[in-house]
Order: sequence, then structure tokens, then C-alpha cells
Amino acid sequence: MEATATHGFAGLILIFVSAAFTDNVLLTRFLGMCSCLGVSKKVDTSIGLGAAVTFVTSVTTALNYLVYKFVLLPLDLDFLRFLTFIVIIAAFTQLVEMIIDRYSPSLYYALGIFLPLITVNCAILGISLFMVNKPYNFLEAFLFGAGGGFGWFLAITLIGGIREKINESMLPKGLEGPGITLIIIGIMSLAFIGFSGIIKV
Repeated sequence: MEATATHGFAGLILIFVSAAFTDNVLLTRFLGMCSCLGVSKKVDTSIGLGAAVTFVTSVTTALNYLVYKFVLLPLDLDFLRFLTFIVIIAAFTQLVEMIIDRYSPSLYYALGIFLPLITVNCAILGISLFMVNKPYNFLEAFLFGAGGGFGWFLAITLIGGIREKINESMLPKGLEGPGITLIIIGIMSLAFIGFSGIIKV
């Protein structure tokens, strides 16, 4: 199936589903691995960071679309997209960090250094860069960003749940910590890559 702007509501759903599952930014493109490995020890922190990344990705992808289409391209400044996207992501991340600090101090301290590191989470920048290479309008770009963020959220939450269960088990010394986590991610990646080709957007 191929989703385009002419497919209406069904096409929009396909864009979201494809970004979340068949083109999962963490499990098929392996972006955002550092924060995933650091935070996914518990489900609670995984959900918290995943929700923050989803929110930031959705909004910044839409903002980056507007800036790219209506500022950079008309002024022939396409070569500045990396710098511009990073500045927008950094500014919006600071806003999210202040909101979490204000309304959920426990989550703020649980996420620790990884919350400000959303700024340099390559998954967020990667989704915005993938977006500019697709023939999307504003709504489609927003849904692509939301789907990509949700896919990262889903992946890190699943990994967090599995790691919590594994921590209760006896593991060989060499597999403790990052070792078993990378094996888990590899197995999950095989499952998600299996969706490739089902939906093309």
C-alpha cells in the first residue's frame, strides 16, 4: 500500500503507522540508542522519557517543516537545515524540561541527565531530516513526527518492561547490563524489520 496526500484519512493513518512500526526510528534505524540504553532500566522512566520524546518529536517536526518550507527553501538556505533543526529542537526541549520540572519533580529527577539530552537525541533530528525528503504537507509531516516519536516510545517502553523482568532473573556475568539489552534490541529489531515492505509511504 502506498500513502499519498490524495488518500485522505486512510493515507494519514498509514503515515503514522508506517513511521511507528515499519520504519521504527529506534529498532530499524537504530537512532536514539544511547538514551534508550541509559533510561530503559525501568518501565516508569522509559514511559516518562518516551512520552517526552514523542511530544518533542511531534511538535518540532511540524515546526521544522514550516521553517524549512517557508523560510529556508524560499531564501535558498537549505544548507542550514541541520543547524536550524537543532536550534528549534534545543529550544523546545528546554520548554519541555521546565514543564516536567514544574509539574513532575520525581520524573524530572528520575530522568536525570537524559532529559536535557533529548536535545541531542539523534532520533528527533533524524525524523525531521527524513521528513524533508518526503513529499508531505504540514499535517502529514506532523503525523510522521508523531508516529516516529510514538515508535520510539513504544520501543523503549517494551525494552524497559523486558529489562525489569530480566533484572529479577539470574544471568551469566557477561550478559548483565548493556550486553543483554543489546541482544533484546536485536531480537526486537528483527520483529519490527519484518514489517518492512507491508506499508510504503
